[in-house]
Amino acid sequence: MPYACDLPLDSQGKFYHIDCRVGDVAPYILACANPGRAHSMADFLQERELKGKNREYIVYTGRYKGIPLSVMGTGIGAPATAIAVVEAAQCQPNATFIRVGTCGALQPEIGLGDLILTDECIREENTTRYYAAPDLVVRAHPDVLRALEMAAGELHFPYHKGTTCTTSDFYAGQGRKIDGFPVRDANKVERLRSLGVLNFEMEMSVFLTLATVSSYKLRAGGVTVVFCNRIDGTWSSSGDHEVRGIKTALRAVEILFASDSRRLAVTS
Repeated sequence: MPYACDLPLDSQGKFYHIDCRVGDVAPYILACANPGRAHSMADFLQERELKGKNREYIVYTGRYKGIPLSVMGTGIGAPATAIAVVEAAQCQPNATFIRVGTCGALQPEIGLGDLILTDECIREENTTRYYAAPDLVVRAHPDVLRALEMAAGELHFPYHKGTTCTTSDFYAGQGRKIDGFPVRDANKVERLRSLGVLNFEMEMSVFLTLATVSSYKLRAGGVTVVFCNRIDGTWSSSGDHEVRGIKTALRAVEILFASDSRRLAVTS
């Protein structure tokens, strides 16, 4: 049993950061870094309740077409995301996490608004090294990846499946050359492009790593919408593009729920 300071609770018995207790989090969780996007995703839920709101963390729980579903805003970056995943798993140890985010593309043929379905992550953030050896290869759970691919196909959204690079930083960490600040790896974009890496983002590897190493029955995967292409320098943060990721994740939850229900019926 952890000491109180190992897994702190607030005065209401809720986990300290995400402001939730056991029973507040559904088995299917859509997670994003941006609290504003969490509010937008929660608008798709029926019977939704705001279960937790603290700092950058926000958790809604409700139903989507009858399926119990939570939406969780984690805040930007690997450290904040790891805290959210660890505490959410205490509330729901059989959770399926789907990250819904944005990214920068590293291949010239990837268009603005296209979806990236992460198969494998390059872990260029430091947070997950506290949980797993640096050389551990982490992949999306096959159930989640399959559901996301089926969903994107059904919805006729252009998508690409492959390797994502998760970084600790948006600027020098992703090879951006910004006035006033040095860049230690100025050739990073070209190096990763030549290796076939599809995109940069800042949270995906946390979900995949923690789901991989946890003793709980966690699954994780994710979809990110391309807001910029680092090869041709184009940028667009269109809300129409963002909703593609949300709709793909929601359809993937439907597919996962149907598959999980059939599997449970066979084994019961």
